[in-house]
Amino acid sequence: MAETETTGRASRRARGGGGAARRAARTAVSVETAPVIERKTPLYELLDEETLSIIEANAETVLEEIGVAFVENPEALVRWREAGADVRGERVHIPRGLARKLCETAPSSFIQHARNPERSVEIGGKNLVLAPVYGPPFVRDHAGGRRYATMEDFRKFVKLGYMSKWLQHSGGTVCEPTDIPVNKRHLDMLHAHMTLSDKPFMGSVTDPSRAQDSVEMCEILFGKEFVQNNTVMTSLINVNSPLTFDATMMGALEVYAANNQACIVSPFIVGGAMAPVSVVGTLTQVLAEVMAGIAYSQLVRPGAPVIFGAFVTSIDMNSGAPTFGTPEASQILYGAGQLARRMGLPFRSGGGLCGSKLPDAQAAYETANTLNAAYMGGVNFMLHSCGWLEGGLVASFEKFVMDADQLGTLHKMGKGVANDENAQAMDALREVGPGGHFLGCAHTQANYQDAFWRTNLLDYKPFETWDEEGARDTQVLAAARVEKLLNDYQAPPLDPAIAEALAAYVAAKKAATEDAFY
Repeated sequence: MAETETTGRASRRARGGGGAARRAARTAVSVETAPVIERKTPLYELLDEETLSIIEANAETVLEEIGVAFVENPEALVRWREAGADVRGERVHIPRGLARKLCETAPSSFIQHARNPERSVEIGGKNLVLAPVYGPPFVRDHAGGRRYATMEDFRKFVKLGYMSKWLQHSGGTVCEPTDIPVNKRHLDMLHAHMTLSDKPFMGSVTDPSRAQDSVEMCEILFGKEFVQNNTVMTSLINVNSPLTFDATMMGALEVYAANNQACIVSPFIVGGAMAPVSVVGTLTQVLAEVMAGIAYSQLVRPGAPVIFGAFVTSIDMNSGAPTFGTPEASQILYGAGQLARRMGLPFRSGGGLCGSKLPDAQAAYETANTLNAAYMGGVNFMLHSCGWLEGGLVASFEKFVMDADQLGTLHKMGKGVANDENAQAMDALREVGPGGHFLGCAHTQANYQDAFWRTNLLDYKPFETWDEEGARDTQVLAAARVEKLLNDYQAPPLDPAIAEALAAYVAAKKAATEDAFY
């Protein structure tokens, strides 16, 4: 009862903001966000029972015999020792079955609340939540080319994410604003997500103190009691593969887990460099690392929400560069999804991944391969779903809207195939009969508006019309759409008192420390 009342108060606060917020709501541009994809289609189960059992048994052997390192984190070593692990220096050897047993307290799904309650999302089960690119230090656009990202670039990406129908999540470090000091940029990034969008967002993980700042800013936005009882952030905790958990990431995990906020525990693997070259060998390492990380989150706080993460790419053995959209990466994604489901955990992988330098044919091929694999492989939270370029070094404005448009196809696929009376179309078949056409029949007239998925970007006009309009290629069309979305953007209403409190918090935090650019 208390939790329900708290949720109600927070919902009213998020929707409200007094007369000023209501007036702003009446004049705001209507922004449609599609619901979370709920798959009504089967998943692709690549690995058989024998292979899955081999991987699970080998992962337990890795944890017990080889162990995992928790570096520069004495508190973690104490926790593991008290839980029954064999700790030798910074190496933690976890007895068979212990990590998996600890993982059992993690929820199979959870709700991440947005400040607009209508945009809260459930992560897990058959759901697929889409979030944009994360982490690039560079940006690219059609007019200016490739350059270091700025805070203004970051704000533009948050606005584009808010305006994108098929994205349910605002993401985190959509690009790295290099014009802001390293020790302060997380404040500006979070402030942008909180004020320029009302979709769910991610917290900072670059230092435990920055994770704590993220929690405190959420307490301003949602209310302290609400944050402690509900999940309002999802954050990315990368394993330093192979088999190493550093103090920075684990420190952030400790903060979030203790405050009931979700963490994606995700190995960051380039096959052949940070994991074996074989699919089964890589999946063994992925499972061992994920189990250790999630188990540790449950030592901090049993029941803390987590996501089984797997970010895996192969390597070009000639250049050493990571490759994307390859068959091996898809095989690992499919297998990791099966392993996550066997543990009863939400799964993160996939995205609009590519190695191309431009939003060109290579980018499209590789991105399509990864997006489709992620859909078929049962991903629940897809980071990097739009905007990723050049192996994750670049966030592209044009590719952001190109990818965001194509995400609509995943929504259409997720609906499955209807077989009701309308879908059977027997009246249409009777009406038209042999030799006729269906363009004018009653069934077509009743269904044409939503029968087929329609792009908001790509050009299907006749050659003559396309040529007269400037023979624009997809990148030019995308640049025009970026401009349109940014011109149409209006910020979602926010209680002025909350907005003022957030701005004051950011200003005070910035004033309290000297700038640091490393």
